[in-house]
Amino acid sequence: MKRNNLILLLVFAVTGTFAQNVQLHYDFGKDRQYPTTTVEMFRPDKWGSTFFFVDMDYNANDVKGVSMAYWEIARAINLGKTPLAFHAEYNGGFGQSMPGGAYQINDAWLGGVDYVWNKSDFSRGFTFQVLYKYIRDKHDAAFQLTGVWYMHFLNKKMTFSGFADFWREDNQFKNDDESEDKTKFIILSEPQLWYNFTENISLGTELELSNNFGLNKGFAVNPTLAAKWTF
Repeated sequence: MKRNNLILLLVFAVTGTFAQNVQLHYDFGKDRQYPTTTVEMFRPDKWGSTFFFVDMDYNANDVKGVSMAYWEIARAINLGKTPLAFHAEYNGGFGQSMPGGAYQINDAWLGGVDYVWNKSDFSRGFTFQVLYKYIRDKHDAAFQLTGVWYMHFLNKKMTFSGFADFWREDNQFKNDDESEDKTKFIILSEPQLWYNFTENISLGTELELSNNFGLNKGFAVNPTLAAKWTF
């Protein structure tokens, strides 16, 4: 659901270029087995940069066609010539658990600071974000910590990239005996490994590692097989 591939933000914010890509993932996770498409765009300017992505799941459960749509958009404003930037972000979406059974993904607004580091040859780098998080109808004041990384190797034929999020959000999970467990924090990480055939075409995999995320209580692992076209 949340791909948030800010690797583009790390690399292109310094080089002054822009890029976009389209990804197709097939999810092999338990009770999933459905495709997901992701569209991403990154564009810098003299004040900072803008990044967004849109995720769409297809044919989940008994739904035919689009079963979930989710997007994030983020704006970074450089703080002088420092490695710091002001960060503002919006997340939101909706889906269907069954035909006609719609649900909403709570809107969230985030604001805070990014710290970005890149190696001089841009073969690797990371960013760390400290963010205030407002979740509509749930939390007026929560927080989110995000780490993002990338690493190119084998003469840029291979790329290891991904992100890890930790945030405050209350969830309730019903047990088999009808009792309920309450949780207060969520962890989500999506490391990706790509083989780059050309500058445009990549094949690879992603592991969604989560704890108390979505409808899943506790730890869950959901692997995908993926293809990517970079424009």
